[in-house]
Amino acid sequence: MTTALLLTAVLAVQQPDLQDAESVIRLLASLRTADPSVCELAGRSLTNGGGWWDGDLPVPMPMPMPTPAPMPWAGRGVRVPAIGTRGGADLDARVLEAYRGALKDSSRCVRHIAARMVARARPAWAATDFVRLAKDPDAGLRETGLRGLGALEDPGTTSVMTGALRDRDAAVRAMAAWALGELEHPDAITALGNALDDEAPAVRRRAAWALGQLEDEAGLAPLARALRDRAPEVRQMAIWAVGEIESGKGVALLAGALGDADGRTRQMAAWALGAIEDGEAVAPLAPLVGDAVRDVRLTALWALGEIEADDAVGVVAPALKDKDPAVRRMAAWALGEIESSAAVASLTPLLHDPDDSVRTVAAWALGEIESFSALSALEAARNDRSPEVRRAVRWAIDNIDDRR
Repeated sequence: MTTALLLTAVLAVQQPDLQDAESVIRLLASLRTADPSVCELAGRSLTNGGGWWDGDLPVPMPMPMPTPAPMPWAGRGVRVPAIGTRGGADLDARVLEAYRGALKDSSRCVRHIAARMVARARPAWAATDFVRLAKDPDAGLRETGLRGLGALEDPGTTSVMTGALRDRDAAVRAMAAWALGELEHPDAITALGNALDDEAPAVRRRAAWALGQLEDEAGLAPLARALRDRAPEVRQMAIWAVGEIESGKGVALLAGALGDADGRTRQMAAWALGAIEDGEAVAPLAPLVGDAVRDVRLTALWALGEIEADDAVGVVAPALKDKDPAVRRMAAWALGEIESSAAVASLTPLLHDPDDSVRTVAAWALGEIESFSALSALEAARNDRSPEVRRAVRWAIDNIDDRR
């Protein structure tokens, strides 16, 4: 079946008058032989589901792209509407049984679609069925059972998931770590910490992710080991996890990662320190403001803006002269977030920057700082050639005047 025909079938099943057991069975049979990427696309459509499906977990670090609110022209987000399907809870009983039958399908993707749909519906038998699968002799079925338990998020099944971290099959152990991260139960911390010593990098990586999901300070000690892992993908996920926990105790743990030879790792460490928002991170971040890698500089400046410490002004200010306008813009944004009058003298020259967006954010930053010493420079910029800059300048002047 072609991709186009398959998606047509998916959308047809989503219509309430066609959402019956026979349609579901036909669709799942078509997906059984479909290309895995097509099957995943169909699964996402069926369940209105984002999140993780198969393969390795991506590093969930957002690239910092701050919008300097409360500017009246502040950014417009992109929203992807979900396709309308019947929610899992109101699935027809016969449809639900069709998905139940597919939990043992020969196709891994089909099994995982069925597991998600059953977990969303939360029938009384779901936990029992998933636990039974998680203990099946077949490794593929054990993995599907854990997939369902992770989606179900039932604390009563925690011991099944932690036990599966000792499974002989690496894919099953990796799924167990993912499921515990979805559950977010503190009882899993010790088991996940032990999983950081697993022989399989995929298991260690998902265990680090799960500890980040738990957001518990008790997870920092095992994550300290993962930060020294021999696999860079495990180290990077551990950095993300430390950032998610958002404890000042994580600042010292990340010091080594800031000097990592890999630029992506340094960038992630900077992001994590920004997520933690602790003033103790200003000094460790300072060298990254002049990093050779552009994205590292951007993220370090974003982090310093998030921390909002007055002593970061001297660290950020040199980046206002960076050759890259995106870096100058981020530096101006960071100083606006810090809101220290000590930054005014460094920011006012940016009102003459050749880049319109840099001048705009510089004006916004001066308005955020609300220092009367910036008024003369802002008044001189009222007739800037860019309408966006003029609007930002007017907003900044009004913001400062409101303090009188």
